[in-house]
Amino acid sequence: MTKLIFLGVGNGGTENLYNTCFVIQNKHGEFLIDAGGSIEIIKRLRIANINYRRINDIFISHSHTDHILGLIWLIKLFYSDLGDGIKEDKVKIYCNDVVYESIKGIASYCLPKKLLDIAYNKIEFVILNDGDKHIINDIEYTFFDLQAKGTKQFGFEFIDNGIKFVFLGDEKVKPSIYPRIKNSDYVTHEAFCLESEENIFHANEKNHSTVKNASEIMNELKVNNLILYHTEETHGQDRKRLYTEEGQKYFNGNIIVPDDLETIDLTKKLHL
Repeated sequence: MTKLIFLGVGNGGTENLYNTCFVIQNKHGEFLIDAGGSIEIIKRLRIANINYRRINDIFISHSHTDHILGLIWLIKLFYSDLGDGIKEDKVKIYCNDVVYESIKGIASYCLPKKLLDIAYNKIEFVILNDGDKHIINDIEYTFFDLQAKGTKQFGFEFIDNGIKFVFLGDEKVKPSIYPRIKNSDYVTHEAFCLESEENIFHANEKNHSTVKNASEIMNELKVNNLILYHTEETHGQDRKRLYTEEGQKYFNGNIIVPDDLETIDLTKKLHL
């Protein structure tokens, strides 16, 4: 069984939702997608019953604070384990060149050189280029440049047991990426706010989407299951219902609006 375990689903400014990051889990291990923006990443992994020591692969999509800063806390944990002889496997961090420079720069100011010397002995940075393929936990991933307007950002796709999954980061998808998405079984896409609240949250000027925007595009691309995340949090427990209802007006497939710590089973080829 391959599943997504969402550690957080909020955007970079949420307080009650954790920043968007998740784990792709199967019988071979856990693959962490982004690391959130704080030590909360450690707590979230524990609550989700994920042993961080089993995480040997991490992907950081881009260098914004809500995706990269949690990695600093993980590096500290990896250092402690390595020093104690607990963790023997190398940790691979997949990222583009801008993210790599950001990680090394931030870490050099935040962590002692002695710690980094030991940690980097067991951390392998895999600098990604557009179209690179890597096998992680027995699944072949294809990583690609999202051609983001802001900082350089990568996404990925994979096919597992005949089910195609596409991860699109947290910026409005560009038309040049549409061919990768068409007819996919599961696609993740950011949805910063409801269409009626664009004048409040200004998603478009931030290179983000409303629920309506994302749903219309994915409907045209004949996606079966659309996962909406990276949202604002002002609606509390009504967020899932409101976002789902708006999405269903413009999307003929299955709309999924996960909450923090929710799990999605990717072995089911759901569609309407």
